[in-house]
Amino acid sequence: MTDFLHTLVEQYGLIAVFAGCLAEGESAAVFGGFFAHQGVFDPSMTLLVAFCGAWLGDTGLFLAGRRFADHRRILAYRARPGFSHAHDLIERHPNLFVLSNRFIYGLRAIGGVAAGLSTIPVARFMALNAISAAVWACLFVGLGYFFGEGAQRLIGDELVKHERLLIGLGVTVVCAAAGLWLGHRYLTRRRAEQENILGDTPQSSGDSQ
Repeated sequence: MTDFLHTLVEQYGLIAVFAGCLAEGESAAVFGGFFAHQGVFDPSMTLLVAFCGAWLGDTGLFLAGRRFADHRRILAYRARPGFSHAHDLIERHPNLFVLSNRFIYGLRAIGGVAAGLSTIPVARFMALNAISAAVWACLFVGLGYFFGEGAQRLIGDELVKHERLLIGLGVTVVCAAAGLWLGHRYLTRRRAEQENILGDTPQSSGDSQ
C-alpha cells in the first residue's frame, strides 16, 4: 500500500502542490518542500510549481474581480466579512496590500477580488503579485524542506521511503487542520466584531419614534 502511495506522490505530487497553491495552499507548499528534501521532488521544480500556483491563483481572482464585478460569485465575495476593509486598505496602501495579502490566512481570496475592484493598474498588480508569490513560495516550501531535515535527524538516516511518505502526509494533514482552525477563528472573530458594530449603530429617527 505504501509503495502504491509513494508511486502516486512521485507521479502526481507536484500537480497536487500546484493545485493546492492555486488556493490558500500553505500546506501544499509545505508538503512539496518536505518531499523535495526527501528526494521525491526536485527542489527547484517544487519552488517553481508553488510560485506558479500562488501567482496564477491570485491573478485569476484579480481578473475575475475586474472583469465580472456584477457576477453572482463576485457579489458573494463582496458580501463576505472583511471585504470592505480589504477594499479600503488596497485603495489607501495598494503596494503594501498586494505584497502582504497572501500571508493573511482566510483573506487571500477576498483580497484578490478586492484588488480587482480597486483602481490599482493591472501591470503593477501583476509585478507586485509576482514578488509576493516568490517570497511566499520560498517561505513555505523552505519550511517543509527544513522540517524534512529535522525529521531525518530526529528519526535517523535509516528513514525509508514509505516512512518518509507517511510522515509527509501527516505533516500535510496537521498543517491543513491548523490552517483551517486558525482561519475559522479569525473569520468568526471578524464576523462577531462586525455584528457588534452593526448592533451599536444608532437607529434612524423614523425607527425611534
